[in-house]
Amino acid sequence: MPDVHVLVNDFVVKLRKRKIEGSKATAKQTAELLRSVISQQRMPHVNQAGALIDAIKMVGEQLIAANPVELAVGNIVRRVLHIIREEDLSLATAAIGGLNLSAESDEDDGVDRDDHPVLSAAAVAAAARSTLRPPSLQALLEDVPNPATVPRSSSSGGDSEGKSKSADKTSKSWKLKHNVIEAVNELIQDISTCHEQIAEQAVEHIHQNEVILTLGNSRTVMEFLCAAKEKKRSFRVFVAEGAPRYQGHVLAKELVARGLQTTVITDSAIFAMISRVNMVIVGAHAVMANGGVIAPIGLNMVALAAKRHAVPFVVLAGIHKLCPLYPHNPEVLLNELKSPSDLLDFGEFSDCMDFGSGAGSHLLHVVNPAFDYVPPKLVNLFITDTGGHNPSYMYRLIADYYSAVDLVVQRRPAS
Repeated sequence: MPDVHVLVNDFVVKLRKRKIEGSKATAKQTAELLRSVISQQRMPHVNQAGALIDAIKMVGEQLIAANPVELAVGNIVRRVLHIIREEDLSLATAAIGGLNLSAESDEDDGVDRDDHPVLSAAAVAAAARSTLRPPSLQALLEDVPNPATVPRSSSSGGDSEGKSKSADKTSKSWKLKHNVIEAVNELIQDISTCHEQIAEQAVEHIHQNEVILTLGNSRTVMEFLCAAKEKKRSFRVFVAEGAPRYQGHVLAKELVARGLQTTVITDSAIFAMISRVNMVIVGAHAVMANGGVIAPIGLNMVALAAKRHAVPFVVLAGIHKLCPLYPHNPEVLLNELKSPSDLLDFGEFSDCMDFGSGAGSHLLHVVNPAFDYVPPKLVNLFITDTGGHNPSYMYRLIADYYSAVDLVVQRRPAS
């Protein structure tokens, strides 16, 4: 197996050079890398969750600093940290149940036992609070057996007792790592299938003879529209070309190849055509904690036009794009400037030089931002792989997928 430091360095180089395109590919490869970090991490006898958390945080800081504008990297790092804390809490709760059962047995037998695993104070306190709560509906539906009801076998003899202690510690260490890796595997599977899960909801939102407007080239949007077409929905799609990279042209060709009636319009024609549209469906680069959206450039104009003409503005985004940070947080880099060559050929800059000043400074400056920020008041609905949600519901999803203590994972300032 390759050394984890080599894997991390290679991935950092790919992020810095922008060799990974798309939030889905970035999120999936980040989760796979963190899974390798966890599998190769040596576990101490005590505070095993702390060792995993420290390792993930150290790697996560490097990844976030390599490409701060790709918020999916930080999202996955925080998701994995949340998974570690949840699995550690689950094992601590089971251990407390075992301690209670063992204490009752010891009182009956008059035997002192000292073979229980050493738990961190935070894990014990959290587990104690958890045991005082009534069982959740999910736990009741899953019918998970209570670890406290599992009988514990006693050992006799000093040698066998020592071996039992060592085996118990090894078992606990292996079980935590195994459970975390299994949960990360589920996370990777969710990322891989998010397009399909979102597309399954298309027939509920797209109806007969509607006109849909979109901008950019989002695979999620394409699969969503094609899924409605496969359900015998007849509708028309207006695609804004998305200058200066014209990703709308690519999307339009793919839609036509899949048999959808498609009309390409210029970005400047959005306000002129919005009155004919029944719904705006777009993708997202990231969804912030307040329900705001970081999306391809031009989408804020589309959202304003939709708001002005009372057209529903729907955003499709996988859960891996949900960022637990707010757009005003200092560690959030909202935009990225692309190459000026998208707008002007480099040969044209020679005509824009001020040679009279002697310094040869440019009179013409080209600004080519990659993203827009769409405030939550302009969004009507988010469709994720877990269903449809209002912008005001984002904080509930964040509570389910992230731990508040892990929000301190920030990018390091550039040196």
